[in-house]
Amino acid sequence: MKKTNSGILIFGIFFLFLIQMAGSLVESIYILDLMNTSLDEKVLGLLFFFSPVLLFFYRKKRPVQTVWILFGLFFLARGLTPWLNTMGRMLASGIGTGTGLMLFPFLLTAGVKDDSDNRPALWVSAGLALAIGFSVFLRTVNYGLDYSLFPEGGWVGWGLGAALGFFLTRLNWTSPEKRQTNSRPSALAVTGIFLVLSLAWFAFSAPAVIARWTESDYRIIVMAVCLLALGWVGISLGRPGWIEIITPKWLQIWNLLFTLALILAIFAHRVPFPQTPDSPAVVVSAPTWLQQLPLVLMLLSFPVIFLNLRVFVNRIWQANPGPSDLVPGMFLGSLTLVVLVFLQIFTNVWGYVEPVSPWFRNKFWLPFLLMAGLITLLIGRKGLSVLDNQPELKSALPSGWIVFLALIFLGTAGSALYTTRVRTFETRDNTLVVMTYNIQQANDNFGESSFKEQLALIREVAPDILALQESDSTRISLNNNDFVRYYAGKLGYYSYYGPTTVTGTYGTAILSRYPLQNTRTVFTFSDQDEVGTAEAEIEIGGRLFTIYNVHPDGSDTAMLVWAESLLERSQDKSNVIALGDYNLRDYEEAYQLIDDTYTNAWTSVYPSEVSPDGTDMSGENRIDHIFFSESLTAVNPVYILPPESATDHPVHWAEIVWE
Repeated sequence: MKKTNSGILIFGIFFLFLIQMAGSLVESIYILDLMNTSLDEKVLGLLFFFSPVLLFFYRKKRPVQTVWILFGLFFLARGLTPWLNTMGRMLASGIGTGTGLMLFPFLLTAGVKDDSDNRPALWVSAGLALAIGFSVFLRTVNYGLDYSLFPEGGWVGWGLGAALGFFLTRLNWTSPEKRQTNSRPSALAVTGIFLVLSLAWFAFSAPAVIARWTESDYRIIVMAVCLLALGWVGISLGRPGWIEIITPKWLQIWNLLFTLALILAIFAHRVPFPQTPDSPAVVVSAPTWLQQLPLVLMLLSFPVIFLNLRVFVNRIWQANPGPSDLVPGMFLGSLTLVVLVFLQIFTNVWGYVEPVSPWFRNKFWLPFLLMAGLITLLIGRKGLSVLDNQPELKSALPSGWIVFLALIFLGTAGSALYTTRVRTFETRDNTLVVMTYNIQQANDNFGESSFKEQLALIREVAPDILALQESDSTRISLNNNDFVRYYAGKLGYYSYYGPTTVTGTYGTAILSRYPLQNTRTVFTFSDQDEVGTAEAEIEIGGRLFTIYNVHPDGSDTAMLVWAESLLERSQDKSNVIALGDYNLRDYEEAYQLIDDTYTNAWTSVYPSEVSPDGTDMSGENRIDHIFFSESLTAVNPVYILPPESATDHPVHWAEIVWE
């Protein structure tokens, strides 16, 4: 059992590192290309995913030396990543991803020294479950961001890497003498492994992703995923042979059920966007209990991915390949993974990478259908056995593991509750400080991570209402980082994420010191980006305020449609505050339409558009605005320009007062 423990820990740490490195690689490439909203040579960084093709030249000599060279690079890349700038992170995480993928075939074909009862399928399956459980913990404890991927938590990577190195000394790297003559079955099984890892990376290793799809309770989702993943580890250790009761037919049914639940969980929140300028706006309010039923079914059935992984690894082990025999499957798996990454990103940037990307508009569900659907098809192939063909180990779950798994779960549950608590603030008399901040996915205008600087600036201003644009970072292109949750948790604010990530917008989140009521998102016609305006209401001293966080974009027609919709929806409201990144200058028609009805905070105080301290926000300089009803008055409006704003936009705030 001790040797089995080593195997699970090896794959647990390995998969955690691999998911972290792949996520950091894609995030770094995306951020660097975000600066010019187009693809360039940096996208070639994805070639790191194809590093396993180098094993074609591996001649089965000196496997021990090869393994330790790969591990050394993997260890150093993972350890250094938290301290590097964006370009450095791209290179380090690329090396980490490439060497990790090259190390994987050696891990799959290795055995534990002096152990005739090798169970690699069990190790890999339980290892992925352990990696997911620990990943959930690392993200939950740090308000939605992976604690170990930032300097303050960098010690975790070094410590786990050292542990991985120690456990690797317990493996036997001698290549097996028996060789298969047909690599096709193994190639399909390896591709299946990549599909399972993709599902883990895209969603389950960071359950905030699922919460953002569905507007569901983050705490429940986090605890459910963590509990089920760690429960799989416990079952694998205590009753590894239990899968004998699952026939191939029932495994296929389980996969079909999971695939259906996964796709329905996404489709339940899919929006039928307005297709023409004359189409009415689409209003999306809080989901009903019926919309959440597929989510419940998906969470309950998702552990099937661990069983699928066990089946795929078992198929490979039965074929008894050497590391180089797995290269065709590794190449096919890497290709599949990269295609899935592009598909996911194109659903968000469909207006920018023509002529390919427009077809992917509103197809957020597609990569998930491909992942789960292809796994189901591969599992249904004849010749894939559910069983390990080995006797069950007769042993109770070790007490050390019970304590270890319980600590991870309790730490996750406690963190989920602690990081979502809301503070109580003193009410300002007849005053609201409102702030609009385009955070550019928490990056500055040089493409470097700046969430700490942004949070410090927000704390200095201490707004009552904070409107964030370009805040929908909870997706793989930005390593599933939930910056809205991070800011709201650190500030102790209420929050409304706004349009879900399923819709493919750039995010219009509202954070508030006051409870947010009647939250909803309004979608208007768009021909480049989805235009989703977040709306909410707050009540202060019996006075009701309606808050609009806006971020329109597109052609002049789309901008006019949006402006007309905003005025129509707000015409009966007495205390309106509409703030955000308008992408409009004061000489444009849509701006003037709004300016005829509402008051602009900056120009109402500084008609010349230049403040006494010389801040010039005239002409092209000003597209972030705060508008409000005539019953309200602006005091002390401020713009802070880049680079002091820690983003590529000015940050803008003002005091809104009333009698």
